Amino acid sequence: MRITQSMLSNNMVNHISNSYAKMNTYMEQLSTGKKINRPSDDPVVAMKGMGYRTQVKEIEQYQRNTNEMHTWMDNSDAALDKATQALQKLRELAVQASNDTYDEEERLSIKEEAEQLKEHLVDIANTNVNDKYIFNGTATDTKPVEINENGEIKKVEMSSDAVMIDVANGTVLQATVNAGEVFAGAETDAESNLFEDIESFISNLESGNQADIENSIETIDDNINNVINARADLGARMNRLELVENRLSEQEVTATKTMSENEDIDYEKVITELISQESVHRAALSAGARIIQPTLIDFLR
Repeated sequence: MRITQSMLSNNMVNHISNSYAKMNTYMEQLSTGKKINRPSDDPVVAMKGMGYRTQVKEIEQYQRNTNEMHTWMDNSDAALDKATQALQKLRELAVQASNDTYDEEERLSIKEEAEQLKEHLVDIANTNVNDKYIFNGTATDTKPVEINENGEIKKVEMSSDAVMIDVANGTVLQATVNAGEVFAGAETDAESNLFEDIESFISNLESGNQADIENSIETIDDNINNVINARADLGARMNRLELVENRLSEQEVTATKTMSENEDIDYEKVITELISQESVHRAALSAGARIIQPTLIDFLR
């Protein structure tokens, strides 16, 4: 095969162009910190990167969901704690009022305090966080307990439909407390509720019937147990949420590391390759100058 001057020149130009392209690739990698800057640079890396990035974004969404779960659960737990304290105070009042030595005036004083505690419990049942009533299931825009201008309970309607939130792939947790159980009252029938039990206790204080006042102690105890049981159930779910959060944190670290290994460059390696390519490029230019230089005019000289 006959090798002409033109073939040598064209090959040299191609080699030098390829060398420029390689150096440009290394420079782009150093400026962006990424192995590829467009899918065509390496389709395999690009496809893997899309999958890893989707995985990271999915984990981040689940973490946002767990934060929302905390909003529901932490506020519910704080409200149940206040409800327990209020009911325990009511029990103390009931024990005091059951004392035969208490006269009517003292019982009326207890009645006034019981009225205040009832209103406090109504406020707890109507706890609103971020414009959502947390003790009304999925009916978050409806106040579960309403009172009239005289402070009497007008309506108690609590949805039994729980708010469920995805916190991990295949894991759904209940965010809300079953308010119907918390404020259900001592009796199991659908008509009974905690507020009716308190109003019954207040009526007993007005009548002064010692037997009924003593019965109110047991009724209040039942309501305290309802709140404690609901809080225990909530606590168990909060513990599980913590386990899910720990797992998500581990998954985020792993997914981010995998994505970085797939996309991010090794700066030391790329700098070394760039320096090496620059040396090759200078050598190619030097050799090219010798190949391309002899022309007809040079020979005529």
